[in-house]
Amino acid sequence: MKAWVLEKPENLILKDIDRPAVKDNEIKLKVEACGICHTDLHEFRGEIPLPVLPVVMGHQIIGRVVEKGEGVSGFELGDLAGVPWLNEVCGVCEFCKKGLENLCENPKFTGLHINGGFAQFHKTNYRFAYKLPAFFEDIKYAPLLCGGVIGWRALKQTKLKGKGEFLGLYGFGSSAHIVLQIANYLGYKVFVFSRSKDHRNLALKLGAEWAGEPSGIPPSKMDGSIVFAPKGFLMIEALKNTKKAGRVVSAGIYMDDLPSFPYNLLWEERVLTSVANSTREDVRELLEISEKFNLKIEAEIYPFEELPQALFKLEEGKIQGSAVLKVD
Repeated sequence: MKAWVLEKPENLILKDIDRPAVKDNEIKLKVEACGICHTDLHEFRGEIPLPVLPVVMGHQIIGRVVEKGEGVSGFELGDLAGVPWLNEVCGVCEFCKKGLENLCENPKFTGLHINGGFAQFHKTNYRFAYKLPAFFEDIKYAPLLCGGVIGWRALKQTKLKGKGEFLGLYGFGSSAHIVLQIANYLGYKVFVFSRSKDHRNLALKLGAEWAGEPSGIPPSKMDGSIVFAPKGFLMIEALKNTKKAGRVVSAGIYMDDLPSFPYNLLWEERVLTSVANSTREDVRELLEISEKFNLKIEAEIYPFEELPQALFKLEEGKIQGSAVLKVD
């Protein structure tokens, strides 16, 4: 089968590799599409540890079940299935026992520890795959499986409680344009901060109350903010615009260092925190929300052969909404 293989950082090659062989409790998908994520970009650049090389990246996978091993339940051949970032947990560490499987001490992640979805076929543990609703037949919805899920978990971490509260979004890419729509349905007022004029215009089109530069001053201080862009200074910019007892959440797997800042910005019970990975419950909740709220995905679709070009465009901040690789 054809697959994009990361041999080492910044060395991504399209090549023929063996199709994966299914074992007990695994399903094999014929991949139809895979969303392109900032995490893929961080892997490509070597900005996060790479435990396995070579590896096939990609962890927002849509495909059809073409084979299943012994012990698989809940999936039939031909089912449309999705595979996100979290691929396996130990189930016995202190975090798994607390219901925090996203913080498992011995996890496996799709496209990092095991081969992912930038390939014609993918196999996975069925317990971490999801039967997808019919609207996923439109492959532009692939980013819900990571961008959407991480954004949803980050939104929950802001602990906003009621309609009319103010939410700030710093960076406006795949996750943020999904979170904005969820926030609108929940009745929050959303301010968007982005260096891209095109991204700010998209935010206003999707219902933001205000959109400005990353260091801009919004019409009101925020009750909570989510920082999607991997720039540490944005955490401090968000903190400056945060009300008492407000929370600033980092949604990224990677971020450069935070600059020093005066204690009075944090005082009055403001909180800086982060989101790491997601749980299976997060995915199930997001799929239900997506159907209930009829979320719309702004996506640019790329042919299979153009993965490197899409990654570079993502790095330059030139993707409107999300990017999806179509796998023929």
